[in-house]
Amino acid sequence: MKHVILILDGAAGWPLPELGSKTTLGYAHTPNLDALAAMGIVGLAQTVPPGVEPSSSAACTSILGYDPVADYVGRGAIEAASLGIELADDEVAMRMNLVSVADGVMASYAAGHISTAESRRIVSELAEALGDDAFTFHPGLAYRHILVVKGHPEVLDLAYTPPHDISDRPVEGSLPSGEGAELLLDLMERARPVLDASAVNAARVARGDLPANEIWPFWPGAAPRGLRPFGEVRGVTAALTSGVDLLNGLAVLFGIDRLSIAGVTDGSDNDYRAQIEGALAVLDDHDLVVVHVEAPDEEGHAGDVQGKIAAIEAIDREIASVLRERVGEVRVLAMPDHPTPIELKTHVGEPVPFLLAGPGIMADQATAFTEAEAAATRRVIDPGRGVVDLLLA
Repeated sequence: MKHVILILDGAAGWPLPELGSKTTLGYAHTPNLDALAAMGIVGLAQTVPPGVEPSSSAACTSILGYDPVADYVGRGAIEAASLGIELADDEVAMRMNLVSVADGVMASYAAGHISTAESRRIVSELAEALGDDAFTFHPGLAYRHILVVKGHPEVLDLAYTPPHDISDRPVEGSLPSGEGAELLLDLMERARPVLDASAVNAARVARGDLPANEIWPFWPGAAPRGLRPFGEVRGVTAALTSGVDLLNGLAVLFGIDRLSIAGVTDGSDNDYRAQIEGALAVLDDHDLVVVHVEAPDEEGHAGDVQGKIAAIEAIDREIASVLRERVGEVRVLAMPDHPTPIELKTHVGEPVPFLLAGPGIMADQATAFTEAEAAATRRVIDPGRGVVDLLLA
């Protein structure tokens, strides 16, 4: 049997008064996801264990059937793997966002959603000015980059706040803290004049865009040890498509084949149809394919109600419609990884709805793919990594 896992990143959320007390997922027009839900089973999955940061790394680790605690890998190391960075035993990889801070407030965790071309020029400038035996800078996609710290394992134990957790809030009190934090605070201070002098930022300001005027290191991770390949654990061959380094890094670490599909991005410009068609094509020689779509989460972080609804509807129209046509021959699991409530502009660790449809799955009482419908079934998979067991049963 062939299998598809569709991850609608951050698509779940909380009811909004302006949507008639519906969530963005409940309000969006999703006839294809609803039809799949009616054909199969619906429930809730606890993808983030209690006490664990509700990040996509923990949640997507669960969806892929791994334990976010026992199989923990720091997110910086995961994204470094996506970029082909091999960490030495004395190195720590950290996510490094380019951000915009105005009057001490986090104006944009993504530097106004700076383009990859612009940000790579800036990271090159940072590398030339600040790179040394302790710090190396590696460009990624858009605002997301990797800082590798050598010879300072203490950075693994510092306290960090992801910049998307403090959107429109003061940065004071959220900087790296703990014994040894001065190393990173000094680097952040030395980066400011480099960023201020960047021609890229000058051009952004001239056209009214936010500048990338700060670096923000967080999410440290050391080289992982002892992870078993997905195929060995599950007995199936798998591939994955995503527009973000996190998912691509998980694919590398879990021995899942990465797909390169033209047009796949991390935002609303994603070519959804190309992504699903490219994904289904690999089922000729793979048992399972993971399709990860980042756009709903990005819109959630931006607090854009209509943007998040549009992203969910695009997934339904361009991806779920194709899966609906194939569900007689392919078993489908669709679910967000975590909620990203519009009000918070960040993640929470609450359970997320899932649907499972396809050969061998008998329909239950659900008629739509929403948080409310999932809760009404009283079917809860906890820990959430058990959902993949249902898919592959």
